[in-house]
Amino acid sequence: MSLHEILFWFLSAMAIGCALGVILSRNPVKSVLFLIATFFAISGHYVLMNAQFLAIVNIIVYAGAIMVLFLFVIMLMNLNADAEPQKSRLVQFAAVLSGGALFLVIIAAFTKAGLNIDGAAVDSSGEIGLIKNLGIALFKDYVLPFEVSSVLFLSAMIGAMVLGKKEDVPNHLESKIKN
Repeated sequence: MSLHEILFWFLSAMAIGCALGVILSRNPVKSVLFLIATFFAISGHYVLMNAQFLAIVNIIVYAGAIMVLFLFVIMLMNLNADAEPQKSRLVQFAAVLSGGALFLVIIAAFTKAGLNIDGAAVDSSGEIGLIKNLGIALFKDYVLPFEVSSVLFLSAMIGAMVLGKKEDVPNHLESKIKN
């Protein structure tokens, strides 16, 4: 085994292990920290694929700015299970619909990509990680998954606003609470 293969398998195991830590952790702060480690493992994969720009952007934007924002939001929210209201059927349906759309995008990406292991790491031209090629591939070959993912990001922002919205307490209940 070469050093390249050892690094690939180490980063893959790290990414999968940390992603499972995000899902299985009961503490939201630990979940965010596992997500940061997952982003670093994915950035390592980008470096192995000679896409240094994507690796740096992933670390700066996702592991840096967005995860700090997530940590602040989690720490400022009141995450008591007793105070958490049950979500309506409409919100649950929207979550299932968004998850299903994400699943379809992932399946479409896997079927479009194919598995060409033999020629994946060998490129004598040295143009495999260039930003120009990334833009051409993103807006020519993968325009539909790119647009679907933008709709999913929009639905995630709307979902975050719905989750963060406080319910108004009627005035007669406020007076009973104070007494």
